[in-house]
Amino acid sequence: MSSPTFHVEANPAPVAANERTRLLADPGFGKLFTDHMAMVRWSDAKGWHDAKITARGPLTLDPATAVLHYAQEIFEGLKAYRLADGGTALFRPEENARRFRESARRMAMPELPDDLFIGSIEALVKADGDWIPELEGGSLYLRPFMFASEVFLGVKPASEYLYLVIASPAGAYFKGGAKAVTIWVSDHYTRAAPGGTGAAKCGGNYAASLVAQAEAIKEGCDQVVFLDAAERRWVEELGGMNLFFVFDDGSIVTPPLTGTILPGITRESIIALAREQGIAVREEAYAIDQWEADAKSGKLVETFACGTAAVVTPVGTVKSRDGAFTIGSGGPGQITESLKARLTAIQRGEAPDPHGWVHRFG
Repeated sequence: MSSPTFHVEANPAPVAANERTRLLADPGFGKLFTDHMAMVRWSDAKGWHDAKITARGPLTLDPATAVLHYAQEIFEGLKAYRLADGGTALFRPEENARRFRESARRMAMPELPDDLFIGSIEALVKADGDWIPELEGGSLYLRPFMFASEVFLGVKPASEYLYLVIASPAGAYFKGGAKAVTIWVSDHYTRAAPGGTGAAKCGGNYAASLVAQAEAIKEGCDQVVFLDAAERRWVEELGGMNLFFVFDDGSIVTPPLTGTILPGITRESIIALAREQGIAVREEAYAIDQWEADAKSGKLVETFACGTAAVVTPVGTVKSRDGAFTIGSGGPGQITESLKARLTAIQRGEAPDPHGWVHRFG
Protein backbone atom coordinates (compact mmCIF):
# COMPACT_ATOMS: atom_id res chain seq x y z
CA MET A 1 0.00 0.00 0.00
CA SER A 2 1.40 3.42 -0.95
CA SER A 3 1.88 5.99 1.76
CA PRO A 4 -0.75 8.73 1.96
CA THR A 5 0.22 12.20 0.79
CA PHE A 6 0.72 14.88 3.42
CA HIS A 7 0.77 18.48 2.25
CA VAL A 8 3.80 20.17 3.84
CA GLU A 9 3.51 23.71 5.19
CA ALA A 10 7.03 24.51 6.38
CA ASN A 11 7.42 26.37 9.67
CA PRO A 12 8.35 29.94 8.64
CA ALA A 13 10.40 30.43 11.84
CA PRO A 14 12.09 27.14 12.76
CA VAL A 15 14.53 26.93 15.65
CA ALA A 16 18.01 27.96 14.46
CA ALA A 17 20.49 25.10 13.94
CA ASN A 18 22.92 26.29 16.63
CA GLU A 19 20.11 26.72 19.16
CA ARG A 20 18.74 23.27 18.29
CA THR A 21 22.18 21.75 18.89
CA ARG A 22 22.35 23.42 22.30
CA LEU A 23 18.89 22.15 23.26
CA LEU A 24 19.62 18.60 22.12
CA ALA A 25 22.69 18.33 24.36
CA ASP A 26 20.30 17.68 27.30
CA PRO A 27 16.74 17.26 26.03
CA GLY A 28 15.29 15.58 29.12
CA PHE A 29 11.88 14.02 28.49
CA GLY A 30 8.67 15.63 27.30
CA LYS A 31 9.58 19.31 27.61
CA LEU A 32 11.25 20.07 24.28
CA PHE A 33 9.36 19.95 20.98
CA THR A 34 10.21 20.04 17.28
CA ASP A 35 9.22 22.62 14.66
CA HIS A 36 6.28 20.79 13.06
CA MET A 37 3.28 18.59 13.72
CA ALA A 38 1.09 16.29 11.63
CA MET A 39 -2.63 16.95 11.39
CA VAL A 40 -5.60 15.11 9.84
CA ARG A 41 -9.29 15.92 10.26
CA TRP A 42 -12.34 13.64 10.32
CA SER A 43 -16.01 14.42 9.94
CA ASP A 44 -19.17 12.44 9.34
CA ALA A 45 -19.51 14.14 5.95
CA LYS A 46 -15.93 13.81 4.65
CA GLY A 47 -14.29 11.03 6.61
CA TRP A 48 -10.51 11.48 6.92
CA HIS A 49 -9.29 14.56 5.06
CA ASP A 50 -6.90 17.55 5.01
CA ALA A 51 -3.71 15.62 5.88
CA LYS A 52 -0.77 17.96 6.37
CA ILE A 53 2.50 18.70 8.11
CA THR A 54 2.36 22.20 9.53
CA ALA A 55 4.14 24.44 12.02
CA ARG A 56 3.70 23.24 15.58
CA GLY A 57 1.65 25.78 17.50
CA PRO A 58 -1.31 26.38 19.80
CA LEU A 59 -4.76 25.06 18.94
CA THR A 60 -7.80 27.30 19.12
CA LEU A 61 -10.75 25.51 20.74
CA ASP A 62 -14.28 26.70 21.33
CA PRO A 63 -15.30 26.40 25.02
CA ALA A 64 -17.98 23.93 23.92
CA THR A 65 -15.53 21.59 22.14
CA ALA A 66 -16.73 18.10 23.02
CA VAL A 67 -13.42 16.74 24.35
CA LEU A 68 -13.36 19.38 27.09
CA HIS A 69 -16.63 18.03 28.50
CA TYR A 70 -16.79 14.32 27.72
CA ALA A 71 -13.11 13.34 27.38
CA GLN A 72 -13.31 11.55 24.04
CA GLU A 73 -9.54 11.35 23.58
CA ILE A 74 -6.92 8.69 22.85
CA PHE A 75 -3.16 8.72 22.28
CA GLU A 76 -0.11 6.59 21.50
CA GLY A 77 3.62 6.77 22.16
CA LEU A 78 6.53 5.49 20.09
CA LYS A 79 10.07 6.51 19.18
CA ALA A 80 12.15 7.23 16.10
CA TYR A 81 15.81 6.19 16.22
CA ARG A 82 18.83 7.28 14.21
CA LEU A 83 20.62 4.22 12.80
CA ALA A 84 24.37 3.83 12.34
CA ASP A 85 24.00 3.99 8.53
CA GLY A 86 22.26 7.37 8.79
CA GLY A 87 18.78 5.98 8.22
CA THR A 88 15.83 6.32 10.56
CA ALA A 89 13.71 3.63 12.16
CA LEU A 90 10.53 3.13 14.13
CA PHE A 91 9.92 0.12 16.37
CA ARG A 92 6.79 -1.90 15.54
CA PRO A 93 4.65 1.10 14.48
CA GLU A 94 2.03 -1.22 13.03
CA GLU A 95 1.32 -2.38 16.59
CA ASN A 96 0.81 1.21 17.73
CA ALA A 97 -1.52 1.70 14.75
CA ARG A 98 -3.50 -1.39 15.72
CA ARG A 99 -3.78 -0.32 19.37
CA PHE A 100 -4.80 3.19 18.29
CA ARG A 101 -7.67 1.69 16.29
CA GLU A 102 -8.70 -0.51 19.20
CA SER A 103 -8.63 2.44 21.59
CA ALA A 104 -10.74 4.46 19.14
CA ARG A 105 -13.28 1.65 18.89
CA ARG A 106 -13.62 1.47 22.70
CA MET A 107 -14.06 5.26 22.94
CA ALA A 108 -16.66 5.40 20.11
CA MET A 109 -14.27 7.30 17.83
CA PRO A 110 -13.48 6.78 14.12
CA GLU A 111 -10.70 4.28 13.42
CA LEU A 112 -7.64 5.78 11.72
CA PRO A 113 -6.35 3.53 8.90
CA ASP A 114 -2.94 2.02 9.65
CA ASP A 115 -1.32 3.53 6.55
CA LEU A 116 -2.49 7.01 7.58
CA PHE A 117 -1.17 6.51 11.13
CA ILE A 118 2.27 5.32 9.98
CA GLY A 119 2.35 7.81 7.10
CA SER A 120 1.73 10.72 9.46
CA ILE A 121 4.65 9.67 11.63
CA GLU A 122 7.01 9.14 8.69
CA ALA A 123 6.10 12.53 7.24
CA LEU A 124 6.70 14.31 10.56
CA VAL A 125 10.02 12.56 11.20
CA LYS A 126 11.21 13.39 7.69
CA ALA A 127 10.36 17.05 8.33
CA ASP A 128 12.03 17.15 11.76
CA GLY A 129 14.72 14.45 11.51
CA ASP A 130 17.41 16.91 12.59
CA TRP A 131 15.78 16.91 16.03
CA ILE A 132 16.80 13.30 16.79
CA PRO A 133 19.43 13.65 19.55
CA GLU A 134 22.89 12.25 18.86
CA LEU A 135 23.56 11.50 22.54
CA GLU A 136 23.69 7.87 23.72
CA GLY A 137 20.18 6.53 24.23
CA GLY A 138 18.65 9.53 22.48
CA SER A 139 15.49 9.25 20.40
CA LEU A 140 12.61 11.27 19.03
CA TYR A 141 9.52 10.50 21.10
CA LEU A 142 6.35 10.66 19.00
CA ARG A 143 2.91 11.37 20.41
CA PRO A 144 -0.02 10.66 18.07
CA PHE A 145 -3.36 11.64 19.60
CA MET A 146 -6.96 12.25 18.61
CA PHE A 147 -9.82 14.10 20.25
CA ALA A 148 -13.46 15.05 19.68
CA SER A 149 -13.39 18.50 18.09
CA GLU A 150 -17.09 19.02 17.46
CA VAL A 151 -18.57 22.12 19.13
CA PHE A 152 -21.57 20.59 20.83
CA LEU A 153 -22.88 19.99 24.35
CA GLY A 154 -24.54 16.63 24.08
CA VAL A 155 -23.64 13.19 25.41
CA LYS A 156 -23.01 11.31 22.17
CA PRO A 157 -20.07 10.37 19.96
CA ALA A 158 -18.84 13.52 18.26
CA SER A 159 -19.27 14.10 14.53
CA GLU A 160 -15.83 15.75 14.12
CA TYR A 161 -12.34 14.73 15.30
CA LEU A 162 -8.83 16.09 15.04
CA TYR A 163 -5.82 13.75 14.81
CA LEU A 164 -2.35 15.18 15.51
CA VAL A 165 1.22 13.97 15.96
CA ILE A 166 3.80 16.00 17.87
CA ALA A 167 7.45 15.07 18.43
CA SER A 168 9.73 15.55 21.43
CA PRO A 169 13.51 14.87 21.50
CA ALA A 170 14.18 12.55 24.42
CA GLY A 171 17.02 11.52 26.65
CA ALA A 172 16.64 9.11 29.59
CA TYR A 173 13.13 8.81 31.05
CA PHE A 174 14.45 8.25 34.58
CA LYS A 175 17.36 10.45 35.59
CA GLY A 176 20.33 8.41 36.80
CA GLY A 177 20.14 5.70 34.16
CA ALA A 178 19.66 2.05 35.09
CA LYS A 179 19.24 2.35 38.86
CA ALA A 180 16.33 0.40 40.29
CA VAL A 181 13.19 2.36 41.15
CA THR A 182 11.08 2.23 44.29
CA ILE A 183 7.34 1.77 43.86
CA TRP A 184 4.34 2.43 46.09
CA VAL A 185 1.40 0.01 46.39
CA SER A 186 -1.83 1.97 46.12
CA ASP A 187 -4.45 0.75 48.57
CA HIS A 188 -7.01 3.56 48.09
CA TYR A 189 -7.11 3.82 44.31
CA THR A 190 -7.44 1.43 41.36
CA ARG A 191 -6.57 2.09 37.74
CA ALA A 192 -9.29 0.16 35.91
CA ALA A 193 -12.16 -2.30 36.36
CA PRO A 194 -13.55 -5.09 34.18
CA GLY A 195 -15.65 -3.63 31.39
CA GLY A 196 -13.95 -0.24 31.69
CA THR A 197 -11.29 1.45 29.60
CA GLY A 198 -8.19 -0.20 31.08
CA ALA A 199 -7.09 -1.72 27.76
CA ALA A 200 -7.57 1.57 25.87
CA LYS A 201 -4.84 4.20 25.79
CA CYS A 202 -7.02 7.13 26.75
CA GLY A 203 -6.19 10.19 28.79
CA GLY A 204 -8.82 9.46 31.44
CA ASN A 205 -6.94 6.37 32.61
CA TYR A 206 -3.87 8.48 33.29
CA ALA A 207 -5.83 11.32 34.89
CA ALA A 208 -7.30 8.80 37.34
CA SER A 209 -3.81 7.55 38.22
CA LEU A 210 -2.30 10.94 39.05
CA VAL A 211 -3.56 11.21 42.63
CA ALA A 212 -2.04 7.78 43.37
CA GLN A 213 1.21 8.79 41.65
CA ALA A 214 1.32 11.95 43.76
CA GLU A 215 0.86 9.80 46.86
CA ALA A 216 3.77 7.61 45.72
CA ILE A 217 6.04 10.65 45.31
CA LYS A 218 5.01 11.88 48.77
CA GLU A 219 6.06 8.50 50.18
CA GLY A 220 9.48 8.80 48.53
CA CYS A 221 8.74 6.45 45.63
CA ASP A 222 9.25 6.80 41.88
CA GLN A 223 6.08 5.09 40.67
CA VAL A 224 2.78 3.63 41.86
CA VAL A 225 1.62 0.05 41.33
CA PHE A 226 -2.09 -0.70 41.08
CA LEU A 227 -3.98 -3.76 42.31
CA ASP A 228 -7.15 -5.17 40.78
CA ALA A 229 -10.42 -3.34 41.45
CA ALA A 230 -12.40 -6.39 42.65
CA GLU A 231 -10.22 -8.00 45.34
CA ARG A 232 -7.48 -5.40 45.80
CA ARG A 233 -5.01 -8.28 45.80
CA TRP A 234 -3.77 -9.03 42.28
CA VAL A 235 -0.91 -6.97 40.88
CA GLU A 236 -1.85 -5.26 37.60
CA GLU A 237 0.51 -2.55 36.34
CA LEU A 238 2.27 0.68 37.19
CA GLY A 239 0.84 4.07 36.28
CA GLY A 240 2.27 3.76 32.79
CA MET A 241 4.22 0.48 32.56
CA ASN A 242 3.69 -3.29 32.57
CA LEU A 243 5.37 -5.50 35.20
CA PHE A 244 7.46 -8.70 35.02
CA PHE A 245 8.61 -10.99 37.85
CA VAL A 246 11.74 -13.15 37.56
CA PHE A 247 12.17 -16.24 39.77
CA ASP A 248 15.17 -18.21 41.00
CA ASP A 249 14.48 -21.01 38.51
CA GLY A 250 14.88 -18.50 35.66
CA SER A 251 11.18 -18.35 34.79
CA ILE A 252 9.19 -15.14 34.38
CA VAL A 253 5.59 -14.21 35.24
CA THR A 254 3.65 -11.20 33.97
CA PRO A 255 -0.01 -10.34 34.72
CA PRO A 256 -2.40 -11.51 31.98
CA LEU A 257 -4.30 -9.19 29.64
CA THR A 258 -7.84 -9.38 30.98
CA GLY A 259 -9.14 -6.03 29.75
CA THR A 260 -7.92 -4.00 32.73
CA ILE A 261 -4.25 -3.82 31.68
CA LEU A 262 -2.86 -1.91 28.72
CA PRO A 263 -1.50 -4.39 26.12
CA GLY A 264 2.01 -2.96 25.98
CA ILE A 265 4.04 -3.32 22.78
CA THR A 266 7.26 -3.43 24.83
CA ARG A 267 5.58 -6.08 27.03
CA GLU A 268 4.78 -8.26 24.01
CA SER A 269 8.31 -7.82 22.64
CA ILE A 270 9.90 -8.78 25.97
CA ILE A 271 7.81 -11.95 26.13
CA ALA A 272 8.91 -12.95 22.63
CA LEU A 273 12.61 -12.23 23.29
CA ALA A 274 12.60 -14.10 26.61
CA ARG A 275 11.01 -17.18 25.06
CA GLU A 276 13.56 -17.10 22.23
CA GLN A 277 16.27 -17.30 24.89
CA GLY A 278 14.64 -20.41 26.35
CA ILE A 279 13.10 -18.59 29.31
CA ALA A 280 9.70 -19.89 30.42
CA VAL A 281 7.24 -16.97 30.49
CA ARG A 282 3.83 -17.39 32.11
CA GLU A 283 1.00 -14.88 31.81
CA GLU A 284 -0.79 -15.44 35.08
CA ALA A 285 -2.19 -13.55 38.06
CA TYR A 286 0.29 -12.70 40.82
CA ALA A 287 -0.84 -11.54 44.27
CA ILE A 288 0.73 -8.72 46.26
CA ASP A 289 1.13 -10.94 49.35
CA GLN A 290 2.82 -13.61 47.23
CA TRP A 291 5.11 -10.97 45.74
CA GLU A 292 6.29 -9.99 49.21
CA ALA A 293 6.66 -13.58 50.40
CA ASP A 294 8.61 -14.63 47.32
CA ALA A 295 10.91 -11.60 47.59
CA LYS A 296 11.64 -12.27 51.27
CA SER A 297 12.26 -15.98 50.71
CA GLY A 298 14.57 -15.37 47.75
CA LYS A 299 12.30 -17.21 45.34
CA LEU A 300 11.72 -13.93 43.48
CA VAL A 301 15.05 -12.50 42.34
CA GLU A 302 14.10 -9.64 39.98
CA THR A 303 11.17 -7.40 39.08
CA PHE A 304 11.12 -4.97 36.19
CA ALA A 305 8.70 -2.60 34.51
CA CYS A 306 8.58 -1.85 30.79
CA GLY A 307 7.06 0.65 28.42
CA THR A 308 7.89 2.79 25.39
CA ALA A 309 9.19 5.80 27.31
CA ALA A 310 11.39 4.06 29.89
CA VAL A 311 11.93 0.82 27.86
CA VAL A 312 12.97 -1.51 30.73
CA THR A 313 13.34 -0.30 34.33
CA PRO A 314 14.35 -2.53 37.29
CA VAL A 315 12.26 -2.38 40.47
CA GLY A 316 14.36 -2.58 43.65
CA THR A 317 11.99 -1.82 46.52
CA VAL A 318 8.24 -2.04 47.08
CA LYS A 319 6.65 0.12 49.77
CA SER A 320 3.15 0.20 51.24
CA ARG A 321 1.41 1.31 54.43
CA ASP A 322 2.31 -2.09 55.91
CA GLY A 323 6.05 -1.71 55.35
CA ALA A 324 8.55 -2.40 52.58
CA PHE A 325 10.44 -5.23 50.97
CA THR A 326 13.48 -5.42 48.70
CA ILE A 327 13.75 -7.52 45.57
CA GLY A 328 17.01 -9.42 45.13
CA SER A 329 19.96 -7.13 45.78
CA GLY A 330 17.80 -4.04 45.34
CA GLY A 331 19.49 -3.19 42.05
CA PRO A 332 19.26 -4.18 38.39
CA GLY A 333 19.15 -7.95 37.85
CA GLN A 334 20.96 -10.05 35.28
CA ILE A 335 17.90 -11.13 33.27
CA THR A 336 16.44 -7.62 33.37
CA GLU A 337 19.66 -6.14 31.99
CA SER A 338 20.02 -8.88 29.38
CA LEU A 339 16.51 -8.41 28.01
CA LYS A 340 16.87 -4.63 27.99
CA ALA A 341 20.18 -4.82 26.11
CA ARG A 342 18.73 -7.22 23.52
CA LEU A 343 15.62 -5.11 22.98
CA THR A 344 17.41 -1.77 22.67
CA ALA A 345 19.99 -3.27 20.30
CA ILE A 346 17.18 -4.42 17.98
CA GLN A 347 15.40 -1.07 18.22
CA ARG A 348 18.53 0.80 17.18
CA GLY A 349 19.51 -1.56 14.38
CA GLU A 350 22.55 -2.88 16.26
CA ALA A 351 21.40 -6.52 16.39
CA PRO A 352 19.61 -8.93 14.03
CA ASP A 353 15.87 -8.36 13.71
CA PRO A 354 14.38 -11.79 12.92
CA HIS A 355 10.82 -10.61 13.57
CA GLY A 356 10.93 -7.63 11.22
CA TRP A 357 10.08 -5.30 14.09
CA VAL A 358 12.25 -2.40 12.89
CA HIS A 359 10.50 -0.16 10.37
CA ARG A 360 13.22 1.61 8.37
CA PHE A 361 12.55 4.64 6.21
CA GLY A 362 14.25 7.82 5.01
